Amino acid sequence: MSFVSQPLTGLDSVVAERDLLPPGRIGLLTHFAAVTQDLDRGVDALVAAGLDVRCLISPEHGYWGTGQAGTGNDEDLDPASGLPVLDAYGLQGRELEKLLAGAGIDRVVVDLQDIGCRFYTYMWSMTDVLEACANLSLPLTVLDRPAPMATTALGPGLDPRCASFVGRYGVPLRHGSRLGQIARTIAADHLDLAVDLQVIEAPGADGSAPWIAPSPNMPTLTTVALYPGTGLLEGAALSEGRGTTRPFELFGAPWCGPELTAALRELDLPGVRFREANYRPTHSAFAGERVQGAQVHLATDLGACGPADRAVDPAAVDPAAADPTGFDPLRIGHAILATVAELYPDQPLWREAAPGRPEFIDLLWGSVALREGIADRASYDEILAASPAPIELAR
Repeated sequence: MSFVSQPLTGLDSVVAERDLLPPGRIGLLTHFAAVTQDLDRGVDALVAAGLDVRCLISPEHGYWGTGQAGTGNDEDLDPASGLPVLDAYGLQGRELEKLLAGAGIDRVVVDLQDIGCRFYTYMWSMTDVLEACANLSLPLTVLDRPAPMATTALGPGLDPRCASFVGRYGVPLRHGSRLGQIARTIAADHLDLAVDLQVIEAPGADGSAPWIAPSPNMPTLTTVALYPGTGLLEGAALSEGRGTTRPFELFGAPWCGPELTAALRELDLPGVRFREANYRPTHSAFAGERVQGAQVHLATDLGACGPADRAVDPAAVDPAAADPTGFDPLRIGHAILATVAELYPDQPLWREAAPGRPEFIDLLWGSVALREGIADRASYDEILAASPAPIELAR
């Protein structure tokens, strides 16, 4: 049986040449999905290479990725390495600075597997730590990783009034970039203080085989491909499939019916097919209830993920995870929301906003344009035109 290794990462470069990282005590912002090309844990590889790692710093879902959305680390010690695990989820500003200042470190090293979507929070964990490091005069190194799929940027930027942990700055909603590019952009254009930033490039081509899910509800590359669009359903009064084995593919509500699938099929959206589905989530929205809705399937003829010139065994990657011409996950997310709004006008469409905060759908999209556009029955293209333009990312 043939086996396809992970693409080469910045981590692999440091393990091969440890002098790429300046000497000193390291705090490692990372999680279990940050592995070497041979699928070894990043922290173990760095320690074996002689680096002085003093602590792990965990983002949302915790180091081991066992926490559901909105939760952090559930263990304060990594049994394998004996290193303390500092939970940074939910910390920002002075609280985060206090955590880093008390860690006894000379440098923060970031190694996180991202998915290329603005409202996926690992990018903003890195950004918050980057800002804290600037205020503490603490150097920061990003061990870059290839993006899981070779994709173009899509979607709007961000109205500053909608800035939050699901979007600090106006990167494109599907940015498809590596975290090193994001770090360079934020450091150059958006921080008040200079930061000692080092990016150790990932020499591997974009694409990930095998895929290691970096959070509980990102199990496959199909999920990654759909998430920038179906992730918008988290801002709606719908189930987005959490609590099932197909999050962000299954969606619906107890009050939906087969007419939802029929209406979505009539739209003939490029690259996807819809199937009527009923399911019972074990947790999250409508937990334990029978949900009626649909499953979105990527077309079976989409080809292998990643650039055509990358040496990949097609059997080892998810063939549904490609980015074919015409496939636009944001258009799919808009279509689902607009169709639900039209079919079920007596049902509340949007998730209730937190007190004193913008609507959650506005935080996800980055402005009021999607919510107000659906209310006005505007087209997807009209909504995009009314949305803030995204910032340009460093290359």
